[in-house]
Amino acid sequence: MPELRMPRSVERDDLSAFVARAVRLDEQAVIRLRTRADGRLDAWSATPFDALCTRSVQGEVEPGDVSVSGNELLAALTVSNGPVMDPGPERDLLWRSELPPPEGWRHVDDLPARVVGEVAERGVGVARENVGPKGTPPASLMDQEVFTVSGSGLRVTVPLRCLFVLTGMGFLVSDPSEDEVVRVSATESWLRIDSRFGAVVRRRRALLPLLT
Repeated sequence: MPELRMPRSVERDDLSAFVARAVRLDEQAVIRLRTRADGRLDAWSATPFDALCTRSVQGEVEPGDVSVSGNELLAALTVSNGPVMDPGPERDLLWRSELPPPEGWRHVDDLPARVVGEVAERGVGVARENVGPKGTPPASLMDQEVFTVSGSGLRVTVPLRCLFVLTGMGFLVSDPSEDEVVRVSATESWLRIDSRFGAVVRRRRALLPLLT
């Protein structure tokens, strides 16, 4: 049975907020927990916008890499909320998303958080007016490139779907100062957008299908 160890209540509250929003976006959300060498814990969740979201908190899980039900983890954080918790049984077979590499990231550029928030708000407004038959915005809208940044030898585009995740997960500061930024990093294959309360990660290029 997995064991989640988080001595500080403020860290448990942070993880609880992350899981609650992930479940709000997808009621069947699976949360992947990974212990880092520096004593922190990375929580990952897939989203309906074909992008991953992640948040780092102080803590550790045993085994060191395990997937659990978002609803069961949220119940543990809400009801038990102690320094040692049972996050629920392993659901590793339900995790189907590739995780990005831990190394090889290059800082591309910083975007003003206020501008990112404004663009995201306008995008959400347009999406509400163009909801598809499945209750989600059309892919053509979500794939619109809203920012293009360059740096460290890379040229990176940011699609609107990544901003949907930033807002849906509550990662953006509601009233940011002028110097608050959103950090854009990338590898040759991955895009990462870090704001104060969490990050969105997405493949820049689709995997090539295997030849049969």
